[in-house]
Amino acid sequence: MQVEALIFDVFGTCVDWRTGVAREVAAATGAKGLEIDSVAFADAWRGLYEPAMQEIRSGRPYTDLDALHRENLDTTLGRFGIATHFNDEERAALNHAWEKLPPWPDVVPGLIRLKASRIIAPCSNGSIALMTRLARYGALPWDCILGAGIARAYKPDPRTYLAACDALRLEPAHVMMVAAHNDDLVAARDCGLKTAFVARPLEHGTGQVTDLKATSHWDIVAADFPALSAHLDLRSHD
Repeated sequence: MQVEALIFDVFGTCVDWRTGVAREVAAATGAKGLEIDSVAFADAWRGLYEPAMQEIRSGRPYTDLDALHRENLDTTLGRFGIATHFNDEERAALNHAWEKLPPWPDVVPGLIRLKASRIIAPCSNGSIALMTRLARYGALPWDCILGAGIARAYKPDPRTYLAACDALRLEPAHVMMVAAHNDDLVAARDCGLKTAFVARPLEHGTGQVTDLKATSHWDIVAADFPALSAHLDLRSHD
């Protein structure tokens, strides 16, 4: 079946969260004369992301990612021994780091090319507010914002993928999930979506050991977003 829409994982697949968060942390701590490893801080902050969402999947009332990030920031500041240096207003400002993440170099030109013939939208665990501001920051040309914010559920909960399809009034077989994370694609495929894997071998830095390659027979495996567009163009002419 023809792919009419592509929905995208964002953190790691479209944007370099590690570099972006570390940059904002370095600026915030440097302004206070604090010397910390900002990359290690970014990793630690991100490391609380999955456990926080698992609480929601396990029965905690739905809480958007902005609030979870803020809770996790408080924990991370404490672990690094610098909690007393940041008041509530400063913590709120630092929490906006997740809205200022640089896209990988191929992303914007690739999305523009894909948008010419298909609907494109994020299917992220980020809130609608976060995804909107991140799109404005990085010039991500989405047609709309989908994902956890409309599903009130976090991937890999099937509701997240299916709510995106429902919002577009498309059957899952006409929608392709694009991600740099094999487990994301497993969940999407189980819901009937098409799948595309694009590796981001530096998402976690030079020592990354996960998601370096496709671990299943996805519908498309592409080197980057322009290559993904080329694959889809070829298939549409078959």
